[in-house]
Amino acid sequence: MNLQTLFQDFNPSKFLVHSCLMLFTALFALRLDDTINWSYWTVFAPIWFWKLMVVAGATVGSYVWSRYPLSRLEGEAYVHYKAMLISLALHLVLLMFELLVCDKLETGRHLWILVFIPLIFISIVSIAVCIWAAKHDRSFELELFCAVNILQFIFLALRLDGFISWSWEVVFVPLWIVMCLSLVGVLYSIIFASILLRTPEVNAQQRRSSFNSALSYTCLVLPILIFQVLLTNKLDEDISLSFLAVVSPLFITFITLILMSFGSKGGNKWWFGIRKDFCAFLLGLCPFLQEYANIAYSVHNVDENRDRSSGTADSTTPLPTPAPTPPAYELRDKAQKRPNKKNDLMKPVVPFISIDMPD
Repeated sequence: MNLQTLFQDFNPSKFLVHSCLMLFTALFALRLDDTINWSYWTVFAPIWFWKLMVVAGATVGSYVWSRYPLSRLEGEAYVHYKAMLISLALHLVLLMFELLVCDKLETGRHLWILVFIPLIFISIVSIAVCIWAAKHDRSFELELFCAVNILQFIFLALRLDGFISWSWEVVFVPLWIVMCLSLVGVLYSIIFASILLRTPEVNAQQRRSSFNSALSYTCLVLPILIFQVLLTNKLDEDISLSFLAVVSPLFITFITLILMSFGSKGGNKWWFGIRKDFCAFLLGLCPFLQEYANIAYSVHNVDENRDRSSGTADSTTPLPTPAPTPPAYELRDKAQKRPNKKNDLMKPVVPFISIDMPD
């Protein structure tokens, strides 16, 4: 176990977002089931914490940007800072949507179409943001999700306001299309991983990487599809499950996303003005973690312990320090003190020196 390897590709932003979404999903389902009687402002607490961290991180990053001008010349610092500002703007508009949703659930004094206007605006802007992010090799998961679901948001607002009386199976048609495309991608990853596993020319690392990718995509897409089927039947009153049971498949997706955040790499280095990888920042901030990261643990089986006890040294057993070779004159003196025996020759381990005993 190596702590530095564990956090080397850790993405703290994705870890925070997915953890907050998982907690919010559980609280929201419990509130819809009347298991808890909290106000919706309290139920949305994980979302408020997420947005608070975004605003605080962008504020500290902007302060560091203005306070240390030389840091702007470090690699792609300008692209990272611009990406942080774009993400901050999108999160602020998303915060407006979440505030309207919470107020609508508490008071019911707005139309849902008015509540969804900020989200529809984000979906339109996200198309341009996705193009910019792809051009500068930046991640755009949230922007891509909003861009491909713009029609779904419109259908949801119209259905909740009663302007259309379609069944929920028809309302979720845009999402069904997205899920079908995702299933095609999952099927491709599984077939590709199967081919690599049966190809002897491919090394073990590539096989392991393809297998992990196929497993991750499967754990991401299939639970969402099951959740969508259960939610549609629940809203159409075809089943009598609780909302907590309906959203339970999403927990598998969130746990998978949280685990994947430890190998996602990337991340914007200007959040909170860190300007370095999170692993290096964390180890530099906490010296005891840095000391622990230098310790590696390995477990040996019984056969290795037997070989070690029998005198066979493995790669992890330190070799004994050899005794120093005595000088040549000491060897000569010892040879002269030995009794004269015929054909008794002594050759010490000294380069280019050979001492023969007289007959």
